[in-house]
Amino acid sequence: MKISLKASDPLMMMEAYRMLADKVEYPFHLGVTEAGTPGVGTIKSAVGLGALLSEGVGDTIRVSLSADPVEEVRVGIDILKSLGLRKGGLTFVACPSCGRADVDLVKLAREVEDEFKGLNEEIHIAVMGCEVNGPGEARAADIGVAGGRGIGLIFKNGEVIRKVAEQEIVQAMREEVDKFITERKAAKTAAVEAD
Repeated sequence: MKISLKASDPLMMMEAYRMLADKVEYPFHLGVTEAGTPGVGTIKSAVGLGALLSEGVGDTIRVSLSADPVEEVRVGIDILKSLGLRKGGLTFVACPSCGRADVDLVKLAREVEDEFKGLNEEIHIAVMGCEVNGPGEARAADIGVAGGRGIGLIFKNGEVIRKVAEQEIVQAMREEVDKFITERKAAKTAAVEAD
Protein backbone atom coordinates (compact mmCIF):
# COMPACT_ATOMS: atom_id res chain seq x y z
CA MET A 1 0.00 0.00 0.00
CA LYS A 2 1.21 3.51 -0.89
CA ILE A 3 -0.28 6.85 0.06
CA SER A 4 -0.72 9.57 -2.54
CA LEU A 5 -1.71 13.09 -1.51
CA LYS A 6 -1.16 14.74 -4.88
CA ALA A 7 -2.60 18.18 -5.62
CA SER A 8 -2.17 20.68 -8.44
CA ASP A 9 -0.89 23.29 -5.97
CA PRO A 10 2.72 22.40 -5.01
CA LEU A 11 2.52 24.20 -1.65
CA MET A 12 -0.66 22.36 -0.67
CA MET A 13 0.81 19.06 -1.84
CA MET A 14 4.03 19.59 0.15
CA GLU A 15 2.17 20.58 3.31
CA ALA A 16 -0.13 17.53 3.10
CA TYR A 17 2.79 15.10 2.80
CA ARG A 18 4.73 16.85 5.58
CA MET A 19 1.72 16.69 7.92
CA LEU A 20 1.29 12.95 7.39
CA ALA A 21 4.98 11.94 7.16
CA ASP A 22 5.51 11.53 10.90
CA LYS A 23 2.15 9.85 11.48
CA VAL A 24 2.31 6.78 9.22
CA GLU A 25 4.86 4.19 8.12
CA TYR A 26 3.44 3.72 4.61
CA PRO A 27 5.46 4.69 1.53
CA PHE A 28 4.45 7.91 -0.21
CA HIS A 29 3.82 8.34 -3.93
CA LEU A 30 4.64 11.98 -4.70
CA GLY A 31 3.29 14.14 -7.47
CA VAL A 32 1.95 17.53 -8.41
CA THR A 33 -1.11 16.34 -10.28
CA GLU A 34 -2.39 18.23 -13.30
CA ALA A 35 0.77 20.37 -13.14
CA GLY A 36 0.17 21.83 -16.60
CA THR A 37 2.13 22.24 -19.80
CA PRO A 38 5.84 21.32 -19.93
CA GLY A 39 7.03 24.82 -19.06
CA VAL A 40 5.02 25.61 -15.94
CA GLY A 41 4.38 21.96 -15.09
CA THR A 42 8.07 21.16 -14.99
CA ILE A 43 8.67 24.04 -12.58
CA LYS A 44 5.77 23.10 -10.32
CA SER A 45 6.85 19.45 -10.30
CA ALA A 46 10.50 20.28 -9.62
CA VAL A 47 9.54 22.55 -6.71
CA GLY A 48 7.07 20.14 -5.13
CA LEU A 49 8.92 16.89 -5.68
CA GLY A 50 12.35 18.38 -5.15
CA ALA A 51 11.51 19.98 -1.82
CA LEU A 52 10.01 16.80 -0.37
CA LEU A 53 12.63 14.44 -1.75
CA SER A 54 15.41 16.67 -0.40
CA GLU A 55 13.78 16.28 3.04
CA GLY A 56 13.70 12.50 2.73
CA VAL A 57 9.93 12.39 2.16
CA GLY A 58 8.72 10.21 -0.71
CA ASP A 59 9.31 6.78 -2.17
CA THR A 60 7.97 6.97 -5.74
CA ILE A 61 7.17 9.93 -7.98
CA ARG A 62 4.94 10.85 -10.90
CA VAL A 63 5.36 13.94 -13.05
CA SER A 64 1.99 14.86 -14.58
CA LEU A 65 2.35 17.13 -17.62
CA SER A 66 0.05 18.00 -20.48
CA ALA A 67 2.59 16.44 -22.81
CA ASP A 68 3.91 13.21 -24.22
CA PRO A 69 4.49 10.76 -21.33
CA VAL A 70 8.12 10.49 -22.47
CA GLU A 71 8.53 14.13 -21.45
CA GLU A 72 7.10 13.30 -18.02
CA VAL A 73 9.71 10.57 -17.57
CA ARG A 74 12.52 12.88 -18.74
CA VAL A 75 11.51 15.57 -16.25
CA GLY A 76 11.24 13.01 -13.45
CA ILE A 77 14.71 11.65 -14.21
CA ASP A 78 16.14 15.19 -14.29
CA ILE A 79 14.58 15.98 -10.91
CA LEU A 80 16.09 12.83 -9.40
CA LYS A 81 19.48 13.51 -10.98
CA SER A 82 19.55 17.10 -9.73
CA LEU A 83 19.09 15.79 -6.18
CA GLY A 84 21.74 13.08 -6.59
CA LEU A 85 19.09 10.37 -6.27
CA ARG A 86 19.76 8.95 -9.73
CA LYS A 87 22.98 8.56 -11.68
CA GLY A 88 23.63 8.12 -15.34
CA GLY A 89 22.83 9.88 -18.53
CA LEU A 90 23.67 13.39 -19.56
CA THR A 91 24.24 16.17 -17.05
CA PHE A 92 24.10 19.40 -19.06
CA VAL A 93 24.95 22.85 -17.72
CA ALA A 94 25.04 26.18 -19.51
CA CYS A 95 25.62 29.66 -18.18
CA PRO A 96 22.94 32.34 -18.44
CA SER A 97 23.19 34.81 -21.27
CA CYS A 98 24.80 38.05 -20.17
CA GLY A 99 26.72 41.00 -21.54
CA ARG A 100 30.03 39.10 -21.25
CA ALA A 101 29.03 36.33 -23.68
CA ASP A 102 31.29 36.42 -26.71
CA VAL A 103 29.32 33.80 -28.65
CA ASP A 104 25.61 33.39 -29.36
CA LEU A 105 25.19 31.47 -26.12
CA VAL A 106 21.46 30.78 -26.30
CA LYS A 107 21.77 29.30 -29.79
CA LEU A 108 24.93 27.37 -28.92
CA ALA A 109 23.49 25.89 -25.71
CA ARG A 110 20.32 24.80 -27.53
CA GLU A 111 22.33 23.22 -30.35
CA VAL A 112 24.64 21.33 -27.98
CA GLU A 113 21.73 20.15 -25.83
CA ASP A 114 19.86 18.98 -28.95
CA GLU A 115 23.01 17.22 -30.24
CA PHE A 116 23.22 15.10 -27.09
CA LYS A 117 19.53 14.66 -26.29
CA GLY A 118 18.86 11.02 -25.58
CA LEU A 119 22.49 10.21 -24.79
CA ASN A 120 22.35 7.42 -22.22
CA GLU A 121 25.99 7.58 -21.19
CA GLU A 122 26.92 9.14 -17.87
CA ILE A 123 28.66 12.36 -18.88
CA HIS A 124 28.80 15.98 -17.71
CA ILE A 125 28.79 18.56 -20.53
CA ALA A 126 29.14 22.33 -19.99
CA VAL A 127 28.52 25.21 -22.40
CA MET A 128 29.85 28.56 -21.20
CA GLY A 129 29.71 31.85 -23.07
CA CYS A 130 32.78 33.82 -22.00
CA GLU A 131 36.33 33.64 -20.79
CA VAL A 132 35.48 35.12 -17.35
CA ASN A 133 33.42 32.38 -15.68
CA GLY A 134 33.47 29.93 -18.55
CA PRO A 135 36.78 28.17 -17.98
CA GLY A 136 35.94 27.28 -14.38
CA GLU A 137 32.65 25.58 -15.26
CA ALA A 138 34.03 24.06 -18.46
CA ARG A 139 36.94 22.57 -16.48
CA ALA A 140 34.54 21.00 -13.98
CA ALA A 141 32.77 19.05 -16.75
CA ASP A 142 33.92 15.91 -18.54
CA ILE A 143 33.65 17.87 -21.80
CA GLY A 144 33.07 21.62 -21.83
CA VAL A 145 33.40 24.70 -23.95
CA ALA A 146 34.17 28.28 -23.01
CA GLY A 147 33.28 30.77 -25.73
CA GLY A 148 35.52 33.60 -26.78
CA ARG A 149 35.31 36.17 -29.54
CA GLY A 150 34.22 33.91 -32.39
CA ILE A 151 35.96 30.84 -30.94
CA GLY A 152 35.44 28.06 -28.45
CA LEU A 153 37.99 26.50 -26.13
CA ILE A 154 37.13 22.83 -25.75
CA PHE A 155 37.95 21.30 -22.35
CA LYS A 156 38.30 17.63 -21.48
CA ASN A 157 38.74 16.60 -17.85
CA GLY A 158 39.78 20.12 -16.88
CA GLU A 159 42.33 20.72 -19.64
CA VAL A 160 42.04 22.77 -22.83
CA ILE A 161 42.40 20.33 -25.71
CA ARG A 162 41.21 22.33 -28.73
CA LYS A 163 40.48 25.81 -29.98
CA VAL A 164 37.83 25.90 -32.71
CA ALA A 165 35.86 28.50 -34.64
CA GLU A 166 32.43 29.29 -33.19
CA GLN A 167 30.62 27.59 -36.07
CA GLU A 168 32.62 24.37 -35.40
CA ILE A 169 31.89 24.10 -31.66
CA VAL A 170 28.98 21.65 -31.84
CA GLN A 171 30.85 19.28 -34.18
CA ALA A 172 33.98 19.50 -32.02
CA MET A 173 31.93 18.75 -28.91
CA ARG A 174 30.40 15.70 -30.66
CA GLU A 175 33.85 14.42 -31.61
CA GLU A 176 35.23 14.90 -28.11
CA VAL A 177 32.21 13.37 -26.38
CA ASP A 178 32.40 10.32 -28.65
CA LYS A 179 36.14 9.96 -27.92
CA PHE A 180 35.55 10.40 -24.19
CA ILE A 181 32.91 7.66 -24.12
CA THR A 182 35.05 5.29 -26.21
CA GLU A 183 38.10 5.87 -23.99
CA ARG A 184 36.10 5.34 -20.80
CA LYS A 185 34.61 2.08 -22.12
CA ALA A 186 38.08 0.86 -23.12
CA ALA A 187 39.44 1.71 -19.65
CA LYS A 188 36.57 -0.16 -17.96
CA THR A 189 37.13 -3.19 -20.20
CA ALA A 190 40.86 -3.15 -19.46
CA ALA A 191 40.17 -2.90 -15.71
CA VAL A 192 37.80 -5.89 -15.84
CA GLU A 193 40.27 -7.95 -17.83
CA ALA A 194 43.06 -7.05 -15.38
CA ASP A 195 40.99 -8.45 -12.48
